[in-house]
Amino acid sequence: MVKAIQVGLGHWGFSWTKEVIPKVPNIEMVGYVDSNPDAVKRVQDELGVDEKSCFLSLEEAVQAVRADLAICTLRTEAHYPVVKRCLELGLNVIVEKPFASTVAQAKELVALAKASGRVLMVSQNYRFQSAPIAAAELISARKFGAVNLVSIDFRRHAPTQGYRYWDMPDPLLADMSIHHFDLMRMVLGDEPKRVSCRTWNPEASPFGYHPIGVATLEFERGTIVSYRGSWMSSGPVTPWSGEWTMDCSEGEIIWSSRDHFMGKSGPDRLSLRALDKEAVPVALAPVQYTDRTGTLASIAKVLESGVIPARFSSGEDNLHSLALVQATITSAARGGEWVDIAEIMQ
Repeated sequence: MVKAIQVGLGHWGFSWTKEVIPKVPNIEMVGYVDSNPDAVKRVQDELGVDEKSCFLSLEEAVQAVRADLAICTLRTEAHYPVVKRCLELGLNVIVEKPFASTVAQAKELVALAKASGRVLMVSQNYRFQSAPIAAAELISARKFGAVNLVSIDFRRHAPTQGYRYWDMPDPLLADMSIHHFDLMRMVLGDEPKRVSCRTWNPEASPFGYHPIGVATLEFERGTIVSYRGSWMSSGPVTPWSGEWTMDCSEGEIIWSSRDHFMGKSGPDRLSLRALDKEAVPVALAPVQYTDRTGTLASIAKVLESGVIPARFSSGEDNLHSLALVQATITSAARGGEWVDIAEIMQ
């Protein structure tokens, strides 16, 4: 069993407490931390958590209980200082994305984890679904040869779907597209080389910053990705992972994942279309622990076994996804000019 402390019990953190952590059997909760007494009281009143396991500071919790893992579920700007302190106190860490506000901060956290011999994982939950795992395996096996062009569309209409973070900077690229960028890297098994991106905010939008964007991404092995994302789309809603068409030398791999809309949930989907043939649906292997339960179960297994599995989203690996976000934001600020990932990673 992995003994864990959760840090951050706000709106999203409470969702982890209630809906995610109880579903991972080899996690034993020994502490809950939040500086807001109301948040602490909520987990006590609504979930029956013993008040002896609740603390108003991380230091207080670490002094009172023995833990192996910190589950950091706070607002983004708190990630860097809290994760840093957890690592300094000797804890392994799983943290929500993005795991730092800047690449420089992220590099510091990765170096600290390495120096202290601790595991730092970023909860890239979209990786733990049937379709992207199958797509990654098909690409790795070169099912249809080399990948030439990948087209991805993400469409949602935030004002009618319960979105509430209207003043968040870069609501598309930093909050949503980071999932898609991370999946690009995982599924292609490749790293981005440079990007060009434009973003904008349409009339009558409630967003304070740009909710729509288009980007062209060039990967190291030559694959070009065409990406279109919108929080203000009036078109058909896509699954949360978007709609993917991967055009290869001998056929296409077409897939979508996390198909949740208005309280309804559909399965992941993947089809293969050989050159000049009709698309054929593929039966997907089930994933034991999906989404956020998948990320938590993954780090628990790593801590128990000491073995790092394929496609594990370590902090070091996730530096490249964070850099991709920063590169697209930088490109958009420069009017769409090409930005090299190497510039961002310096």
